[in-house]
Amino acid sequence: MSVRDEILRHGGARGERWFQAVAQASEAFAEDRERDAIRILRPVQKALPGAPSVRELLGLSLYRAGQYKAAAEELEVYAQLSHEVNQHPVLMDCARALGDHERVKELWAELAEVSPSSELVTEGRIVLAGSLADRDRIGEAVAMLGRRASGTVKRIQPHHLRLWYALADLEERAGNLPRARTLFDRIRRHDASFADVAERLAALG
Repeated sequence: MSVRDEILRHGGARGERWFQAVAQASEAFAEDRERDAIRILRPVQKALPGAPSVRELLGLSLYRAGQYKAAAEELEVYAQLSHEVNQHPVLMDCARALGDHERVKELWAELAEVSPSSELVTEGRIVLAGSLADRDRIGEAVAMLGRRASGTVKRIQPHHLRLWYALADLEERAGNLPRARTLFDRIRRHDASFADVAERLAALG
């Protein structure tokens, strides 16, 4: 079902008006104006509490705004309504930001059980490793990401770069500077503008 059909089904006579509001919020979100998106979506969410796409977009907007508790609430409802796990990595990061590491583990288990796209699983694994590192379990975090980063990748995708970056950061924190340097350089050779990889490499000498 398209977003428009979903909104029209939930919105009844005012469905078209609500859909236009969601489209406006989606545009704001795409332009990194998440606070505008939140402002637009609040009344839509109140009017259409059972519309998954509204909950999802509001949750993502709140996440970008750093409102992790509110974001988690919206995305939990989205997951329940849609029976999807596509936003579980974001939910995991909200839980991590709130210090709820048990919830991070629970969400990871749900994600791993469904085993969706490699990109989603990789994003979830990065968050789980970060949760371990938050609790000074850096060795475990390095091992978790290292197993996935060690293989040959035929076609480099953005999630591979994010995996290598997260692992490089952990290696540096663990004092494994040559390994961190190698990983940062690997990223730079594929995308020199990725995050702050040039600065991280320069700092490592």
